[in-house]
Amino acid sequence: MFFADCVFSFFNMSSLRNAIQRRAHKERAQPKERKRFGLLEKHKDYVVRAKAFHKKEDYLQKLKEKAAFRNPDEFYFKMINSKTVDGVHKQSGDSNKYTEEELLLMKSQDIGYILQKLQSEKKKIERLTATLHSLDSQPSNKHVYYAEDREDAKRILSETKSGGGLPAFEDLPDKIKRRTAASYRELEARRNRVQELEKVYNEMALKQELQKKGKKRKLREDEIVCPTSRPVYKWRTERKR
Repeated sequence: MFFADCVFSFFNMSSLRNAIQRRAHKERAQPKERKRFGLLEKHKDYVVRAKAFHKKEDYLQKLKEKAAFRNPDEFYFKMINSKTVDGVHKQSGDSNKYTEEELLLMKSQDIGYILQKLQSEKKKIERLTATLHSLDSQPSNKHVYYAEDREDAKRILSETKSGGGLPAFEDLPDKIKRRTAASYRELEARRNRVQELEKVYNEMALKQELQKKGKKRKLREDEIVCPTSRPVYKWRTERKR
């Protein structure tokens, strides 16, 4: 009975406490004479502003320490390979890395198209090389002649003994000489085009491989077995399931 009376009195007091009107605590506003300064800064606003100020202050202090203890012999390659133009950091050497045709080709076509054109050019070079023969010197290989009867064999033998071989290059007509020279120029141009296509294909293939997953690193010059001007990367060996 005593416990029940205590519980009743507790709930009665709590209900009376809620019934009493309390004073509404309001935050102090900006005085009228200071309205031109905007809203009055609260404590939480001051905390955010103070943290930002001290963060910048610590960062400037670290930069001052780095400048004070800087090594005068310190050198980085980006000191000479990069510069600031109108406030924008740019690396030199990348603009002239490719020609305009190569840049247009890399932007407009993909690596599959480059590979297709490379294979097509190689086949054209093979066909052109097979049809072209050097006419400056006589061929040293032996020819096999087939005759139907003895009279035909005697006639072929007499013609070969009399020196009726291929004419020299100087004895050819001017029209044939011009066509032969044009064919050799075409062959040289196609070989140069193959070299350019191989360069573009290797660059695009390397970029495509670097975008794939897997840990990799660029080898130093002393780690490369076969010295080359192109960058060499090494992938970490992973166990395949």
